[in-house]
Amino acid sequence: MDWQGCMVLGLTLVALLLMMFTHLAPHLVMAAVLVLLSVSGVLTGAEALAGFSNPGLITVAAMLVVAGGLSATGGVDWLVQKVLGKPRTLRGALGKIFTPVLLLSAFLNNTPVVATFIPAIHAWSRKIGIAPSKLMIPLSYTAILGGMLTLIGTSTNLIVNGQYQSLTGLAGFGLFSITLVGLPVALVGIAFMWLLFPRLLPNRSDETPFDNMREFTLEVAVAHDGPLVGKSIREAGLRELQRVFLVEIERNGHLLMAVAPEEHLQGGDRLVFAGDTEAISDLLRINGIVASADNQCAEHLAQHRDGRRLVEVVVSPHCSAIGQTIRDARFRNRYGAIVLAVARGAERVKGNLGSIKLEAGDTLLLEARPAFVSRQRYNKDFLLVNDLDVEPPRHRKALLAWGILLGLVGAAGPG
Repeated sequence: MDWQGCMVLGLTLVALLLMMFTHLAPHLVMAAVLVLLSVSGVLTGAEALAGFSNPGLITVAAMLVVAGGLSATGGVDWLVQKVLGKPRTLRGALGKIFTPVLLLSAFLNNTPVVATFIPAIHAWSRKIGIAPSKLMIPLSYTAILGGMLTLIGTSTNLIVNGQYQSLTGLAGFGLFSITLVGLPVALVGIAFMWLLFPRLLPNRSDETPFDNMREFTLEVAVAHDGPLVGKSIREAGLRELQRVFLVEIERNGHLLMAVAPEEHLQGGDRLVFAGDTEAISDLLRINGIVASADNQCAEHLAQHRDGRRLVEVVVSPHCSAIGQTIRDARFRNRYGAIVLAVARGAERVKGNLGSIKLEAGDTLLLEARPAFVSRQRYNKDFLLVNDLDVEPPRHRKALLAWGILLGLVGAAGPG
């Protein structure tokens, strides 16, 4: 073996060790290896850059964009709500997961499919009372099996297809060339998971002893032209929410306490919920839930929702808004954010959200631009600024995202 072979093996070993035992990003490690191989003369410039023009790489990148669109528009949330339903048993839940994940992963790369489904399945598992630990591995394995159904289902298929084309000079495989082989394997794998995984997988709760330390009070409204108008509380899915509950409804100046599941929602209803941060994040993803009309910037928020995210802050004793109501504090003008929810120690703050007077130590859940965190992190008004990395979905574009996916499949099918 010459020095070039030794160098390649050595760099490969070093790269593996760096990715296993350090916090360096894998793409940075691999880029450094590529640069070293190019500078040392092991690879020519053309060989070093050849991978960036590989059709397989470009296809995977395109799949990531499509999957990102489904996630950002809440398209997967809609799929979970409409297709998965409310199974009563673990095997019923697994059966509901298999079909949509298998079909989606056949046309999207496995990684973005799993990453997109994880938060939706996690929230769904809490709603139906099944531990997430029973569903996450089946979700991942189903995506892997689905990737074997078509040429674009996984990057491995694309790499093999590219090598086949370069070595033989032939046209390569079609989109469904491997389906006859992959489908039986996928069905056997699904049958194995459905029969044995309920016994093999652990039943771990994702709750911690500190989950109920803080209870936020959140006020939202029912959109006048939204899909929740005319539905009962139960039909809208607001009764089965876990770790968050509907406290009251304000309708035309009248307060409805102890709301019955059969109560029908009307456009403009103000809903007051109590729950923890994670549960509130799930609530805000429901299509038809908007910022309360009592909030002075609700209309502005609805029109400029893109790129906004949830941020958690703690009010400092030096905050200039202490003693003012949330409505009078004018958070949008002062900080470029709006208050969605408030928590005060272990007690639930009662009353209309806009009329709550701020106190030192209050924890606020804000919706703000990404730049808010860096801009306000050292502001004397806040003791802590925490970016929850949650962006409200853009439901109006969900149909467009699904249409792009279907168009992509239709265009790739004849080839």
